[in-house]
Amino acid sequence: MPEKMEESQQPAQISQMFQKLALSFKSKAFEFFSEDSDEYSLLEKSISDQNDVVVKPESESPAPPIYEKGKRSSNAQFNQTLITSLFATISSFEASYLHLQTAHVPNFDEDAIKNADKALVSHLQTLSEFKQLYKNYYQNPNFNIEFSTGSCLEFQVNENQHKLRALKSVFNRLQSEIDVKDAEVSGLRRKLEELQGVNLGLLKKLSCCSSEKESSDVLLTVKVFDKMLRDVFSLCHKFTKVLLHLMKNAGWDLDLAANSVYSNVDYAKKGHNRYALLSYVCLRMFQGFDLEDFGFIQDKSVCNGHGSISKCDGTVYLKELKDHVSADPIEILRKNPTCEFSRFCERKYQQIIHPTMESSIFNGLDQNQAVLNSWKSLGLFYELFVKMASSVWALHRLAFSFDPPVDIFQVERGVDFSMVYMEDV
Repeated sequence: MPEKMEESQQPAQISQMFQKLALSFKSKAFEFFSEDSDEYSLLEKSISDQNDVVVKPESESPAPPIYEKGKRSSNAQFNQTLITSLFATISSFEASYLHLQTAHVPNFDEDAIKNADKALVSHLQTLSEFKQLYKNYYQNPNFNIEFSTGSCLEFQVNENQHKLRALKSVFNRLQSEIDVKDAEVSGLRRKLEELQGVNLGLLKKLSCCSSEKESSDVLLTVKVFDKMLRDVFSLCHKFTKVLLHLMKNAGWDLDLAANSVYSNVDYAKKGHNRYALLSYVCLRMFQGFDLEDFGFIQDKSVCNGHGSISKCDGTVYLKELKDHVSADPIEILRKNPTCEFSRFCERKYQQIIHPTMESSIFNGLDQNQAVLNSWKSLGLFYELFVKMASSVWALHRLAFSFDPPVDIFQVERGVDFSMVYMEDV
């Protein structure tokens, strides 16, 4: 950075040096030629009119001849013409030097440097000729010269051409800097767009994670578990009611059936024997509830802190719960009859419906039909059983989503009723 700053300051220093030199020459000329102010103003007007001349910055015009031998000019005319030409040459030298500097920065242009160097040497030679001419004119009284008619104006034209070249060099340098800045801005904009895209993706992930966390926090509460547990009991009641109706229509003795489940029970009312069958259904549905996948796979471990759980945490069970409750259980069985939930339904059906009971209830069906097909053939019975099994399956997934998983226990027969832990059905 310091080198670039020094390079950028050099043209300005050269410019200041030549400006001071020009002011010095001009002040001396005013003092020396004050009596010829009218002629000087006329010449100044003719020079200023040359600003309308159109030049080509790319061309390097040769320096015009300084003088022609002839009759000796007056001191006023000589000094005025010499000083004007001298200023024009100095301005051209300054412009060429600036062109030389800009050829180094930002890119090193060898051809431009050579051309600028030749122009500088040419201007220095011209200045040297001016110096020698001035000495000869004043040291030799017999020295006869006459400036060519357009030499002064030609110097002015060369000065303007060099100024145009200098301005063009500055313009090219500034344009190059602008292009570099534009490229930097474009690159930064692309990076900004990439970062915005990354941020948007992170925001989406964060939103999804927040939504999942919020839904998990809502599901993993005692209130939700209690609500799902009550739904299970309600569906068990409905299924048991339909099962009792089918048994009654098939000619079953419900008292004998209840006694086969729980013997020697004195019911308060005659119809209370249905609670024995309800207990039978609930016990079969919740059998293996403390095991992963209800113990259908032998290598599964025990929940309730009595063994290590094969799945690392409850997130897998929570995901299975969300996937299950978001779909219709009957559609799940229809689309994927070999899924884990379908196998669960079949096993639970086999545990609840004994083959003797099945053959009696479904006496009108073909005995060669598969068990699963037989209970599917009765619409209401099938629908209630699937809903009951689905509710137990979902409750099991929710229980294993907690950390630690929810415990389940069974009260032994003959234990006194407790209002805290038991419910009067």
